Amino acid sequence: MTQMDDAKKGIITEEMKAVAKLENVDEEFIRKSVAAGTIAIPNNVNRNARPVGIGAGLRTKVNATIGTSTDINDVDMEIEKAKIAMENKADTLMELSIGGDLDEIRRTILGVTDLPFGSVPVYQAATEAINKEGSAIYMDEDAMFKAIETQAKDGVDFMAIHCSVNKETLRRLKRQGREGGLVSRGGAFISAWMVHNEIENPLYKNYDKVIEIAKEYDFCISLANGMRAGAIADSTDRAQIQELIILGELIDRAREAGVQTIVEGPGHIPLNEIPTNVMVQKKLCRGAPFYMLGPIVTDIAPAYDHIVSSIGAAQSAAAGADFICYVTPAEHLALPGPQDVKDGVIATRIGAYVGDMAKGIHNGELDLKMANARKKLDWEGQYAAAICPADARKIREAKPPEDPDTCTMCGNYCSIKIVNEWLDDASQDVFD
Repeated sequence: MTQMDDAKKGIITEEMKAVAKLENVDEEFIRKSVAAGTIAIPNNVNRNARPVGIGAGLRTKVNATIGTSTDINDVDMEIEKAKIAMENKADTLMELSIGGDLDEIRRTILGVTDLPFGSVPVYQAATEAINKEGSAIYMDEDAMFKAIETQAKDGVDFMAIHCSVNKETLRRLKRQGREGGLVSRGGAFISAWMVHNEIENPLYKNYDKVIEIAKEYDFCISLANGMRAGAIADSTDRAQIQELIILGELIDRAREAGVQTIVEGPGHIPLNEIPTNVMVQKKLCRGAPFYMLGPIVTDIAPAYDHIVSSIGAAQSAAAGADFICYVTPAEHLALPGPQDVKDGVIATRIGAYVGDMAKGIHNGELDLKMANARKKLDWEGQYAAAICPADARKIREAKPPEDPDTCTMCGNYCSIKIVNEWLDDASQDVFD
């Protein structure tokens, strides 16, 4: 029995109850949404992850990614990055290592977090083929499924699986062409393998086997977006939409089997196209939780892509996206370090919060607390309402004002203090 099976039978699981309480919504709403596939609760049967609901009617969730590369393989740093992501309130964590002992790294990180945990199994199959044969084009079909099953046994709660890159998608990509090429690492591995071997993607051809493994371990299939644009000039093209059509069909098949899914969305996309992308995804995928990667809304800001994606996250969440993968300042430049992880989580949380206010998930209650605390010059109250209290406190205390009620921006000419003294506290109404 999976979470979706239980929901379809009218059973409200402990995970559903926990999500309902956290989101302040009715338990029956959660059950019906899980049954319909519009909310997912990633929770592998081999692991007791923190219950997190992803989908329509819930707060937009933020995912942080960590993992080694072929150039930098420091497991201790990855542990630190995982802890920083948790400390800064990421909702989920994905481990995407491609360097070192991938099984050991994944199991180590699983041991230090209780967040829902994600992975990309084709990375393991591809890197093993590269290490053994010299190229990902020599991946064995069985190795792709072995990676999925191994990671499922380890307790991975959601997996990005590249099932929707098929022959027709590649034909459309080739016919159209792209300015920025293909940037999905998993999509590139699968595409190169298909072209070299001149056969269909095994993960698409044998999708029932993917569903079978997912059902056994009740992990959530995160249907990967291998054709996402890596340049603004390539956004919302025929290859992306073709893949989205396939994704919608794969979601239907998973739901019939009682397997939860989410669907990944585009990476580089101009601001004005975000609402259309969300609408089309929701329509073609029958309301499946939408996992936006960033998104990056301009290509010209390396070193500041966390800010770029915060803008994209706000627009995406407002338009109805349910899940946002963070982007760090290191994006397009280097492997993220611990500070990059923190900056990425905070920036994406801000974007998600702004978008949630726009679509009515909340009504700015924290903003009201902040406004009231500022009016009262209540600095502790301001820290309490801040998205990152420690950083706010650190900046103020690094430049202490002469008057403890004010800050060094305005000092003795603090407008709020003037208003409090001469307008709000005036004994005589000046308009009498």
